[in-house]
Amino acid sequence: MTTGAVTADGRRRVLADGNEIPLLGLGVWQVEPGPETENAVRSALELGYRHVDTAQAYGNEESVGRALRDSGVAREEVFITTKFYPAQRDAEAEAQRSLERLGVDQVDLYIVHWPQGGPTWAWPGMQAARERGYARSIGVSNFSVSELDELMSVARTPPVVNQVQLSPFEYRRKLLEACARHDVALEAYSPLGTGRHLSDQRVQQIAERVGRTPAEVLLRWCVQRDLVVITKSTHRERIQENAHIFDFALPDEDMAALDALDQTGGTGNALEHPWW
Repeated sequence: MTTGAVTADGRRRVLADGNEIPLLGLGVWQVEPGPETENAVRSALELGYRHVDTAQAYGNEESVGRALRDSGVAREEVFITTKFYPAQRDAEAEAQRSLERLGVDQVDLYIVHWPQGGPTWAWPGMQAARERGYARSIGVSNFSVSELDELMSVARTPPVVNQVQLSPFEYRRKLLEACARHDVALEAYSPLGTGRHLSDQRVQQIAERVGRTPAEVLLRWCVQRDLVVITKSTHRERIQENAHIFDFALPDEDMAALDALDQTGGTGNALEHPWW
């Protein structure tokens, strides 16, 4: 990965299609629709986040859209991602339904949520959704090296993002290298291991040494690896804490120590235990 892909302020990445994506986003996986989602998104926007990541499968797109409208932040300032639920058959039609639920004319990124049924069948509909103006950029999620390679061999418009589970403990080097080879930005979800990585003694020692929290250390590791990172919380104080990653840098020795926490053997797989 090259640092040239990151904007001068260090907060956004330039995608292969020329669009820019904020490096830090709020995810709303497993956040209940209604007030819980609305409060989390509204808090994030008030605290300066400009990237919100939802999905058809989450069932909370309407709440994300309501929070965006209520926030007073201009639509064009917020990068919105949603994901095609591959149990459905028509990615283009489902994109239009997502827009209706979100209450927007276009999403910034539309992603195939996982490669159920194979990595290529949904792509014509994804391309059509982009051509119809439903999405500015299109991408994938949970695609392995082989699945990404297969898709790239047939795509007329290639994906510009692959969103996968990634952290120092799941440092998928071969997948990261494949994404770099294809000029696909790797986007990390569950960077805190749904909280379990925060209690790791080695992470805590680094956090104490640099005067930051374990969450800030893990998220900063992602940014210094030129990754887009999606973090999730419904608590305002944690949403605020998670945003404090652009005013410090981890020294090389701490980055190397975090790299060494990998438990995947640098795999090219997107997941150890696919659910589809």
